Amino acid sequence: MEPLWKLAYLLEPAPATLVLTAIAVTFGSAFRALNYGKEMERNRDFSEASITLDRTQALMIPIMSSFSLLLMFYLFPSVSQILTAFTAVASVSSLYFCLSPYIAHVKSQFGLVDPFVSRCCSKSFTRIQGFLLLFCSGIVVAWLISGHWILNNMLGISLCIAFVSHVRLPNIKICAMLLVCLFVYDIFWVFYSERFFGANVMVSVATQQASNPIHTVANSLSLPGLQMIAKKLELPVKIVFPRNLLGGVIPGNKVAEFMMLGLGDMAIPSMLLALVLSFDHRRSKDSVNPLDIPSSKGHKYIWYALSGYAIGLVTALGAGILTHSPQPALLYLVPSTLGPVIVISWMRKELTDLWEGTTPNINEKAHSTEV
Repeated sequence: MEPLWKLAYLLEPAPATLVLTAIAVTFGSAFRALNYGKEMERNRDFSEASITLDRTQALMIPIMSSFSLLLMFYLFPSVSQILTAFTAVASVSSLYFCLSPYIAHVKSQFGLVDPFVSRCCSKSFTRIQGFLLLFCSGIVVAWLISGHWILNNMLGISLCIAFVSHVRLPNIKICAMLLVCLFVYDIFWVFYSERFFGANVMVSVATQQASNPIHTVANSLSLPGLQMIAKKLELPVKIVFPRNLLGGVIPGNKVAEFMMLGLGDMAIPSMLLALVLSFDHRRSKDSVNPLDIPSSKGHKYIWYALSGYAIGLVTALGAGILTHSPQPALLYLVPSTLGPVIVISWMRKELTDLWEGTTPNINEKAHSTEV
């Protein structure tokens, strides 16, 4: 074990930026999920699918995740280009989803005229929305060409926010079931998979780079500028920061190593944060901004969960430094987020409400076609 003074490394730019980014993403994902749910309820717009997990689905997520992990471990080189193409399409959609509320706000603020100009996938697009879609596509193409870590992070964050907004937890009971199962899942695949598969499956999959289909096509056609196209890509299933952060930003400086955090280590806690933020909001519906509501029974659950996430993440990074080995982040994040929410809700005699849930169930399968 490393000496304790090495924990001072957490104050360096790379780990500090990683922690702050992860905290911002988890909170932002929860807040976007709340606003998206309110939009769907207000507009009765079911044109975009949303899923509220039940017990069976929650139990299946770790099983299917394990199956997918093994497929990636054994077959990744064969399917990496297909995965890259699929990820690119999903990234365009997620980035559009994240940016569209800001575009709508700007339109309303300035009273911009924005006529409908096209229709695609049973959805009408206005002129500004069309430009936004082109912009999002351009960001993804820039990532495919350059493979830059900043673009990778941008796409990964958008995927996390979109996932949390569209996949919901109905109550703490289902949430606890999911988190405990993923707690065991993370521990097994990080600490024990090497005994069964000869390698650390989680780390191997997380550090693999995918073949770039654009490079493959350009190479087969002998197109000019081939050397400018990244041959391998980090898929945006994690956020990464160069350990020499300044060297990673300034062109021409080579970055040897990256710090990384999987999207699951942000998305899964974000689902809990979205649940308690929704509960906080239902208790104080009279306020426009749920962050400004003084709770009648003390601080709001979102702050306990968010503080617990920050503590758990710092603990996970610190454990990695001291043991000099990869750590399953959910080993620290699940107790530090779920624990305070359950204990405090029990002390406030609100655990029953949180455990069973009182969120209105939006019928995800109902769809209406826009005309």
